[in-house]
Formats: sequence, structure tokens, C-alpha cells
Amino acid sequence: MCMATQTGARAYEVVDEAVTGRHNNFWDPRKQAAPEPTLAETNQKSQQGYALQDKRKDFKQMYKVDLSPDPKEVAAMEARRNQEKERQSQIFNVRTRLMGMDVEALNSQVEKQKLREATERSKEAAYGTNQVQYDLVAQLLDKEQAERTRRLAKKVQEYREQKQQLKNRCEFDLWDPDQLQNEFPAHLSDIGPHCGPASLQWFSGEDLYRATCLRMQQEQFRYSLERQLQEQQQAKADEECADMLSDQLRLAMDMRATQLAKLEESCRVAMMSAMTKANKAQAAELAERQHCEPQCEQEANLMEIQNQITRDLLTENPQVAQHPMAPHWVLPYCWKGMIPEQQPAIRRVQEAQHSEKEAQHQAEQALDAEWESQAMRSAQAAMELEEQERELCAEFRRGLGSFNQQLAKEQNAQQNYLNSIIYTNQPTAQYHLQFNTSSR
Repeated sequence: MCMATQTGARAYEVVDEAVTGRHNNFWDPRKQAAPEPTLAETNQKSQQGYALQDKRKDFKQMYKVDLSPDPKEVAAMEARRNQEKERQSQIFNVRTRLMGMDVEALNSQVEKQKLREATERSKEAAYGTNQVQYDLVAQLLDKEQAERTRRLAKKVQEYREQKQQLKNRCEFDLWDPDQLQNEFPAHLSDIGPHCGPASLQWFSGEDLYRATCLRMQQEQFRYSLERQLQEQQQAKADEECADMLSDQLRLAMDMRATQLAKLEESCRVAMMSAMTKANKAQAAELAERQHCEPQCEQEANLMEIQNQITRDLLTENPQVAQHPMAPHWVLPYCWKGMIPEQQPAIRRVQEAQHSEKEAQHQAEQALDAEWESQAMRSAQAAMELEEQERELCAEFRRGLGSFNQQLAKEQNAQQNYLNSIIYTNQPTAQYHLQFNTSSR
């Protein structure tokens, strides 16, 4: 027991050393405390820590790692954490844990995958049929839209060339290139706007251009009214054109749907006619078979009666029972019994077999007696060997007992040395809880 304990402890130390080599953050309480560092080592470690902190600050400033985490990354981390917990509950729970592969689950997954693929293929086929129709409609709409855009652009350009000339704009007097030239025109009459009070041609309170202003206002009002009427007519024409195009598009779609319905109806009629023809052919074949079956059965019965009459089954011919490939064999379903010559031969064969059996029995009895004597001699020799073995075993046990006592003393001394000097720190429950915490 002491030897097994020492071996198990040593194996446990080897495993702990291997794990500590891979995971340096595990604490091993059975190891002795490390010696205290010197002053130089302490200063060096502090300088390394300061340098590492500076590097971390530079890294944070350079890559902006102090920013708030991304909600998507947080959600992904939470999903992975929940998945890990669920996996741990499945693996660490002995009642629900499954060793090996779940064949039924795999088969169900395969069936679901096949069903999903078939559904997707059918959906893709339906989508393809609809897509062709939608593409045709989209092409018609694109052509109509392009033609409408072209006509509208042409009309806009014509309107700009005819109605929106540069001289007809309201703000033309603000940036007229001939404004300075026309500001002080030549003297045309005594009532010009450039004539002041000193000219005695124009006085305050007089409105010499009233008739001209009224005429200009009427012309401007008529021009605005005509422009509004043209705009209304153009809008009405555009609306009528859009309605006509929509009606044409709807009519084209209805015609296409009617063609597809007719094609589907023709396919259905062809399928029904083919199915009707196949059913008629099968019905005719079945009727022909039922009509010919009684006649065939009657012919077979007549042939069987003829064979029974002409065959050797109802005769007493002994040659019928002989096998065609081996003459010494007998066919049981055709055998009519033994002939008188065969019975004495069978009797002689039986007597010879009986005498042979008696001689064989006597030989077996002599052999059994020999074996019994041999067994008695073997049993006596075995008893002698067992006695010698017992004596050797007793002597070996005495030597083994003394050796085990000496070994137990050495193991106790070694265990006391380990417990009192090496293993001074006992492992706590926290040390054992850090293992086997992940499902990977």
C-alpha cells in the first residue's frame, strides 16, 4: 500500500508539472515558497513594470482601445458564453451525457437536410418561372419610361427655348449687360425720366406713364395666364399619357397571364388524354388476360392429366426410382418398395455392420482402461508436485514478508520526510476547482 501511495503521488507531481508548464497561472500549494528576491532584482522588475505600463498607454493612445465595446461583439461574446454553458451542462451531466454518436439524430439531420434542399430547389424553380415573367414586364416598363423621359425632355427644351428667354426674366434688369448704357438715354421728349424739376418738364405729383404702366401690367398678366394654361394643359397631357401607358402595361400583363393559363390548360388536357389512353390500354390488357386465363388453365389441366397417364408414376416399374445421375441413389417420391433380391443383401450388410460395431466397442473399452491407468499415475505425480510447490511458496512468503517490512520502514521514512519538509502547504478546495471547468 505504501509503494502504491508513493507511486500515485509521484505521478500526480509529474502531471502537475506538465500542467504548470502549459498554464503558468495555476498555483501549486505543494511547492516550496520561492526565496525572497534581492534589491537589484526588485529594482529591475519595477523598471520592467513601468516600461510595460508605458507601452500599454502608448498602445491605448495609438489604437484607441479605451473606446466603448461594440454591441455586436458583446452580443457575440454573450452567445458564445451561453453556448459554452449549455455544452458544459450536456457534458458534465451524467444523466444526459451520450458517449459516441447519436445515429438517430444524425439520420434525422440528414433527412431534414434532404427535405430542405428539395424545398429550396422547388422554390428556386418557382422563383425562376416568376423571374422570367417579371423580367419581361420590367423590360416593357423600362422602354416606356425611357420613351416618356425622352419626350418630356424634348418638351422641356422646347418650352425653355420659346417661353423662358433671357429678356423675359423678372431679374433681367439686375444683371443686364447694357444697364449702364441705357441708364441715361438720349433726350427723346420733354417728359423723360431724366428730366428734373429744373428742366420745367416734369413736376412732383404727375403720373405721365400711367397708361404705359397699365398696358405693360395687362401684357404681363396675359403672359402669366397663358403660361399657366400651357402648364395645366401639359400636366393634363402627361397624366393622360401615364394613364395610357399603365393601361397598356396592364393589358400586356393580362394577355401574358391569359397565354400562360391557356398553355397550362393545354398541358393539363394533354396529360389527361395521355393518362386516359394509358388507362384504356391497361384495361384492355387486363380484359385480354382475364379472357385467356381460363383457357390457359384448362390447357394446363389437360396436359397434367395426359402426363399422369403416360408417365411411369402409376406403373410398377422399379427403374423409375433410380436417380438419373447416380444409379445407386433412390428417388423417394417414385420408390415402390424393395424387390425380393434386395432384402437378403440388406440383411448381410446389417450383420457385417453389427460385427464391426462389436469389435470397435471392445477396442474402445481397452483404450478407456489404458487412459484411466494413465490418469491415476498423472494424479499421483501432480500431488507430489503440489507438495513441493507449497513448500517453496511458504519459503518465498517468509522472505517476502521480511522484505516488505524493510520496504515499509523505508517508505514511512520517505513519507515523513515529504510531509514534514517538502509538502508543507496542503491543497485547498480552490486549487481543485480550477480544473475541468471548460468543455473543450
